[in-house]
Amino acid sequence: MTYCIGVRLDQGMIFASDSRTNAGMDNIAKFCKMTVFERRGDRVIVLLSSGNLAGTQAVIGVLNRRCVAGDGAENLWTATTMFDVAMLVADAMRDIERRDGEYLQENEAGFNASFIVGGQINGESLRLFRIYAEGNFIEAGIDTPYFQTGETKYGKPIIDRVITPHTPLADATKCVLVSFDSTMRSNLSVGMPIDLICYERDSLEVQMRRRFDDGDAYFSALGQEWSEGTRQVFRRLPELVW
Repeated sequence: MTYCIGVRLDQGMIFASDSRTNAGMDNIAKFCKMTVFERRGDRVIVLLSSGNLAGTQAVIGVLNRRCVAGDGAENLWTATTMFDVAMLVADAMRDIERRDGEYLQENEAGFNASFIVGGQINGESLRLFRIYAEGNFIEAGIDTPYFQTGETKYGKPIIDRVITPHTPLADATKCVLVSFDSTMRSNLSVGMPIDLICYERDSLEVQMRRRFDDGDAYFSALGQEWSEGTRQVFRRLPELVW
C-alpha cells in the first residue's frame, strides 16, 4: 500500500509520498514514489505514484526515455501546458498496459498504477491532476484543492478540516505531515521515509524539499504535539447531558 497527496493552494503546491511497498508480510521494501522533472525558470513537474511498483516504474521509465529520444515527439520537457503533461503520462500508462496487461491477466492480476501529477510551466498557472489506472484523469479546482492516492482514509479527515485554497503554505505543509502521522499510526502498510516538496507559486524551481526518515526530530515532535493537542481539545468538549 502507499499514501500520496498533492495539494494546490493560492501560494503554491505541496507534494508528499511515503516509501513503503508491500508484496506480502515477508516482502516489505522502500522505494521512492516521487519523481521530479525540473528545469529552473521553465518548469517544475512532480509525479507521485501508487499501485503496482513494476507498473509505475515502467511508466516513469517510458517518460524518461521519451524525454531523451530526440525524435521530435512531444515529451515532458517540450509540453506547453500541464494538461499536455497529464496526457503524456496517461499515454505512457496505456502503452505499458497494452504491453503487460494480457500477461498480468493470465496471473489473475491487472495493471494497477495511478499518479498524482502537478506543477507549473512558465506562462501557466499551477495545475494538479489525478490520473487513474485507465489513463483518464481529473483536475483539482477551488472546491477540491487536493488529491490523495493509496491509503487515504486516515489522513483525509484532518485535510478536510484544515485545508482550503487560501490556507497558507506553511500551515498546509504541517497539516499534510499530520495526515501522514495519523495514517502511519493506523496502517502499517504506510511507512517512512516520507518525501516532501513545498513549491512556491511562480518560483519555477524546487527550493524546499525534505525527506523524513525514522526518528526525525521534527516529525516526531509534530506527532507528539498533535496527539497532546487532540487530547486537550477532547477534554474541553462539552459534557453529554443524559
